[in-house]
Amino acid sequence: MAKRHDLSRNLIRVWIGKYEAGAFDEDAQAADLIQEYEARIAARIEALERLVGRQALELEFVEGALRQGRLPGSEVMCVIAGPTASPSPKDAA
Repeated sequence: MAKRHDLSRNLIRVWIGKYEAGAFDEDAQAADLIQEYEARIAARIEALERLVGRQALELEFVEGALRQGRLPGSEVMCVIAGPTASPSPKDAA
């Protein structure tokens, strides 16, 4: 059966053990599903919170540049490091 369905023999043994222990009854299965869904939701919320934080930093950066009257032109901008550095005059020490 494992070869026919491309499954691990060990996985089938685990399923048989769970079946014999009654883990596949509807209530237990529903509880497992709820835990799985809660874990997925928590992971997605965490990812969304990181994204919102990153966007808040970007917005803060752009607002600061607007307040100082500097709008990025054709310069490459980086939220973390700011605009690219200007070359210094050759006379500078």
